[in-house]
Amino acid sequence: MKNTALTHIHEKLGAKMVPFAGYNMPVQYEGINIEHETVRNSVGVFDVSHMGEFFLEGENALALIQKVTSNDASKLVDGKIQYSCLPNNDGGIVDDLLVYRISDKKFMLVVNASNIEKDWKWISQHNDLGVEMINASDDYSLLAVQGPKASEALQSLTDIDLSTMVYYTFKIGEFAGCKDVIVSATGYTGSGGFEIYIKNKDAEAVWNAVFKAGAEFGIKPIGLAARDTLRLEMGFCLYGNDIDDTTSPIEAGLGWITKFTKDFVNSEALKKQKEEGVTKKLIAFEISEKGIPRQGYEIVTENGTVIGTVTSGTMSPSLKKGIGMGYVAKEYAKRDTEIFIQVRKKAIPATIVRLPFYKG
Repeated sequence: MKNTALTHIHEKLGAKMVPFAGYNMPVQYEGINIEHETVRNSVGVFDVSHMGEFFLEGENALALIQKVTSNDASKLVDGKIQYSCLPNNDGGIVDDLLVYRISDKKFMLVVNASNIEKDWKWISQHNDLGVEMINASDDYSLLAVQGPKASEALQSLTDIDLSTMVYYTFKIGEFAGCKDVIVSATGYTGSGGFEIYIKNKDAEAVWNAVFKAGAEFGIKPIGLAARDTLRLEMGFCLYGNDIDDTTSPIEAGLGWITKFTKDFVNSEALKKQKEEGVTKKLIAFEISEKGIPRQGYEIVTENGTVIGTVTSGTMSPSLKKGIGMGYVAKEYAKRDTEIFIQVRKKAIPATIVRLPFYKG
């Protein structure tokens, strides 16, 4: 089990630690609901140092990214970020990721912790273009400072004007006395904020500086459990739950990051799928009665016919009702359709809704 550079701090703070993607990670501190509300209403800090960072450099860096990702990275300019995925050869997804354009010849890819090795092998095997690849995952720590007060809480630590940074952009500058820090207006909570990429040796000092600067704004450490409820309220896909090696980006509602203006791995098959339609679709639903949907629960019709499976589910701290996502046969995927979630021996009614669940 790997530790992050901040594990000892989480343990000192009394966090409940769990194994996650090969790392010893804090799942909660005070409790999921309190931590969730902290991010929705003020500002919280996640240690997400388990995420992977790859740097791709050289004349053909963009060409390699275009080859292995579904989105069109040629649209990026310096300082811009793009959400994308790595399609496999079988219609599924190797991983979803963020692509950062540092310059026309240098990019950073941010990948999921559980897929670092898999992604590295996948991209490497397609690198017949002489692109220099650096796996810097073990060198970087990553703090996600999220919530409506994140900008105010962090501004005293940097000369970068955080209030003017728009979603999915980044800047490289000095932060908390450290040089060449990547400050990114991204996050997986839907409440705004920043992700701070720092070298491991600086992680503890930056963590302490962030908490000192944010004290007057009620800043708190937040665990991975609240990260999951926050992302689910926004309808953001989680790799391993809502997308995986067997789900296509078209089925998952990720057609918007699947651009057929270029050729990429398995693009012909995915294009055909988009044109001809899919047999199953990822839907979002709200439970109409008391009950909590969980991953793996069956989705059924009123007469008990199984039409799909829940991929993510929780009791929404913001909405105070059960919410979830799952795949159903396409004929049942229309909005406002009534479906039923098989919670143990009871079929609980639910309605298909439009994302996000949480409107802010």
